[in-house]
Amino acid sequence: MLQAASLSKLAHIRHAFFTRAGGVSQGVYASLNGGVGSNDAPDKVAENRARMAASLGVSPERLITPYQIHSPEVVAADAPWTRENRPRADAIVTRTPRLAIGVSTADCGPLLFADTQARVVGAAHAGWRGAFTGVIEATVAAMEKLGADRSRIMAALGPTISQPNYQVGPEFVTRFVSADAANARFFSASDRAGHAMFDLNGYIAARVQRAGIVKFEDLGLCTYAEPERFYSFRRSTHRTEPDYGRHINAIALAD
Repeated sequence: MLQAASLSKLAHIRHAFFTRAGGVSQGVYASLNGGVGSNDAPDKVAENRARMAASLGVSPERLITPYQIHSPEVVAADAPWTRENRPRADAIVTRTPRLAIGVSTADCGPLLFADTQARVVGAAHAGWRGAFTGVIEATVAAMEKLGADRSRIMAALGPTISQPNYQVGPEFVTRFVSADAANARFFSASDRAGHAMFDLNGYIAARVQRAGIVKFEDLGLCTYAEPERFYSFRRSTHRTEPDYGRHINAIALAD
């Protein structure tokens, strides 16, 4: 697993951006696939998630993730839920100790948040659509409802598809630039006519700053570029693979 240097320095916080190594899954899912929505064998996914939970210091049922829908929806959790009743959302916040909250990713941006003074943590799935519609700002607001202060919140961005590997079409560019002309800075030229390369990391960083978070760390790792280390939806699509694994990115209050 990977950790953010900034979050690792915080007392009473456990966190991880899990890579694809260290699990029991095989084939395109090798090996630490945490995606309950994948077509991987459920028992293997359960074992992988149990290993992740153990490294975070919680029991397997206390590692929770939502049913992600690429939205700005945030839920506050105070107890575990089951796969069957997990909420449809793209971020979770909590002040409950020993409850690991996480999001799954395979190119989108995983954000982990912590305010140690208020003892509030958060996790957000920031793909382009979620970031564009406000999931980052909504997560910060939800943390403040639990007692956090955005001036104290620390945020870290885990492995995300990088600009050299993220080609988008003209309608994508139009959507962003029409919303804010300054968004043009997140696009660079592509070798395909009418297309551009999108800087999702830079866009997420800008939205984090817009949310009033000044303590921010980007691990600077690309999911697409390192196939032995990371899952990537886009890479799997380009390879015409039948499915892809999902990373889990999670944070918990230790006590």
